Amino acid sequence: MVGKWRATISPMKAAHVTQYGSPEVVTIQEVAQPQPKDDEILVRIHSSAVTAADVRIRAARFPKGFGLLARLAFGYSKPRNAVLGNTFSGVVEAAGANVTEFQVGDEVCGMTGTQMGTHAEYLVISQNKAVVKKPKAVSHQDAAGVLFGGTTALYFLRDKGQIGPGQQVLIHGASGAVGSNAVQLAKHLGAKVTAATRPGKTDFVARLGADRVVDYTKETAGGVYDLVLDTSGRLSVSQGKALLKPQGKLVLIAGGLPELLRSLIDKQLIGDGAPERKENIAYLLSLVESKALKVVNEEVYPFENVVKAHQHVDEGKSGNVLLQF
Repeated sequence: MVGKWRATISPMKAAHVTQYGSPEVVTIQEVAQPQPKDDEILVRIHSSAVTAADVRIRAARFPKGFGLLARLAFGYSKPRNAVLGNTFSGVVEAAGANVTEFQVGDEVCGMTGTQMGTHAEYLVISQNKAVVKKPKAVSHQDAAGVLFGGTTALYFLRDKGQIGPGQQVLIHGASGAVGSNAVQLAKHLGAKVTAATRPGKTDFVARLGADRVVDYTKETAGGVYDLVLDTSGRLSVSQGKALLKPQGKLVLIAGGLPELLRSLIDKQLIGDGAPERKENIAYLLSLVESKALKVVNEEVYPFENVVKAHQHVDEGKSGNVLLQF
């Protein structure tokens, strides 16, 4: 059948992490190109993001209380999946016999969840997973860049926080991948947005459309917000709840196990993880396509400079750090 997969095994390059540690543990290796099963597509990756999640896994720098659980999930002494990376944008190069949603030549983007594997030249993914066709007007870099922070911000603001017109929202840690999307999405949903960020980033965050920008090293007024979303891990539960209206909600994206357990009984606290959904990815891409959402890509590194990309994220970033293949 035209456009379907013919079994061949070719080499490809992938960034491997074979032990936990500093950025220097990441090495580029030549491995066998994956082969799609009947319901899978083979994607030639053009761009992928190096995210805070990637560097946390690489360094085994897990949130408080999750150390043992995370090692059981991701690998005890080294990452179980040696190739990290969770977002991608590229072109379908082959498709399994049962694939109906995509065809060879389609530009696609998506997320791989705990499967990871996007820091490589090729990826296989089921057509039923979080992968969609990329609009022509959206670049591969913007598609790969918007997904990690965008899906997280969208889920907690719209789906869990149910933010709507006129509500007061505080984004604490507003310059990173999640924060830069959260500021814009909260505004798009009609909220009044206060953005708290580190010194030197206030002008950058103001350009994202925040109604008010404050230095997060200074005190923020309490009792005024319908939702506080902390991307930085710097707010404690008590500090965050002090900022809320009586029925307000607190989202601690970088919270640890104690906060997650507390969220099971505390109705003001949201502590679960953001799912990866086709419809949310498609929605974000439509906002990017219509220029209602600006993707903030701080730096793009050639794939060969993947170690530098990890170093960049470790040192702190505004927006997204990308790999270009």
